[in-house]
Amino acid sequence: MSWKTLDNQQKTAARVLRHAVQRHELAHAYLLEGPEGTGKRQAALLLAQTLFCKEPRDGEPCGNCRNCRRIASGNHPDVIRVRPEEDAATIKKEQIAYLMKEFSYRSVESARKVFILENAEKMTVQAENSLLKFIEEPHPGTLALLITDHIHQLLDTIISRCQVLTFVPLSDQAVEERLFQEHQPRSLVKPAVALTHDYKAAAALCRDEWFAEARSQVIQLMQRLHLSSEAALPLIYEKFTPNFDNVQRMAIGLDLLLFWYRDILSLHLNRPEAVIFEDQTETLREQLFRFSQEQAVRAMSLILDARRQLDAHVNSLSVMEWLVIKLGGIL
Repeated sequence: MSWKTLDNQQKTAARVLRHAVQRHELAHAYLLEGPEGTGKRQAALLLAQTLFCKEPRDGEPCGNCRNCRRIASGNHPDVIRVRPEEDAATIKKEQIAYLMKEFSYRSVESARKVFILENAEKMTVQAENSLLKFIEEPHPGTLALLITDHIHQLLDTIISRCQVLTFVPLSDQAVEERLFQEHQPRSLVKPAVALTHDYKAAAALCRDEWFAEARSQVIQLMQRLHLSSEAALPLIYEKFTPNFDNVQRMAIGLDLLLFWYRDILSLHLNRPEAVIFEDQTETLREQLFRFSQEQAVRAMSLILDARRQLDAHVNSLSVMEWLVIKLGGIL
């Protein structure tokens, strides 16, 4: 992550931290709080790299020098990271004791030491009390960066002794960009984000083989309905309904169908950037000539009706039978 990226995603936090670095006025402790997936951990690493980078460029850490690489991999001797141990539910007092011991030593390579405490809300009460004393009496040149998804679970005394920076939920575009950076398939990223508007949930969908198959079956259904002589109902019986085998999954299927017709409408309105099924643009344009804007809106209305039926506990197969017959009759 760069400061430019952080400023685009978390403007307030980025400006507070960057101005403090530029003016040499960093507080001794910051609490980075907000929902999971909003860039808190990346911001902490960015700040550490900025402080230790050997070849900064216009205030940005280079990301390639020895210090930047070691911080990114968790191997810099003056940047200590603490998090719950594998399979552990809490951060224990012993881990905080280790942290305090490390900071009692002089810095190995510079006059500064940084510690990053991830999932701070998972500290035991004993660990919090130990950390509190450390924060109240910081060693010269030390910087504490606490990261939490649940600030209300921390002691008020911890919170009051830190400068709190709140990270807000990312925009859909920012979530997409982050997932692209993680090399998630582009064909899955856009529908996953459109469905969830949330980094964590969208990332989970992108990693789910079921979701990739679900998207593929929606495309097959749309081709059967509007571009093929093959009947669509057999696909519903043989593949679609067995794959969308519970209400939650069927709701995702209906939303993906909704996105398809919304994409047709977006192309009608000359808004290609809004298309969700980007890799199906050619097929969508074929259907564009068959569908008027009014017909696309009518199809979307039918899908919303199907969603209401599903929410009213109507049998999923019955809902899909009704919907496919109605959609097939639009043209």
